[in-house]
Amino acid sequence: MYVVPPMADEPPPDFLVFVAVHLTTLQDEAARLVGDRQHADEVYPVVLSDVALHWRRLRLRRRLTGRDETGTYLRRRLAARAEQWREDQIYPVEVQLLPPAAPARYYQESPASVAYRKAALVEGTRRTQRRPQAEAAIAWEHACQQARWHRIARVTAASTLGVFAAIQLADSLPG
Repeated sequence: MYVVPPMADEPPPDFLVFVAVHLTTLQDEAARLVGDRQHADEVYPVVLSDVALHWRRLRLRRRLTGRDETGTYLRRRLAARAEQWREDQIYPVEVQLLPPAAPARYYQESPASVAYRKAALVEGTRRTQRRPQAEAAIAWEHACQQARWHRIARVTAASTLGVFAAIQLADSLPG
């Protein structure tokens, strides 16, 4: 019997959607914060694992308050993990934060055919993106492992405190 049940083995569908929506923005922002895209791969998977670890709490908070705080938590963890990454570097890393680029003002038609462009809208022909699913699954697995280690640490700490309390109680009894 669990007070707080362990994490599910598979990521929930709303987490998969969250990762699919935020993945490219997260990768771009991580690349901007650490200086290049190559090192962004060291930061953003850890941020996704942090979000996965706290997903149930964030979802409960969303139900209680009516506000979606997952995006805010994602940005806070990204800033913290990027700062930690910069501190861990052997050489000091100077990153100059620039304002995000303005989106293109004009839409340029792709050379694809009309049928190809409409295929993305038809339900049976739409292809799912595999990368967000893979990133979500990896982040969820890392979060599950971290949750297991947290559980072991809590049980160990509670057992140690229980033994210590029993020893103190036995010493305080007259006898």
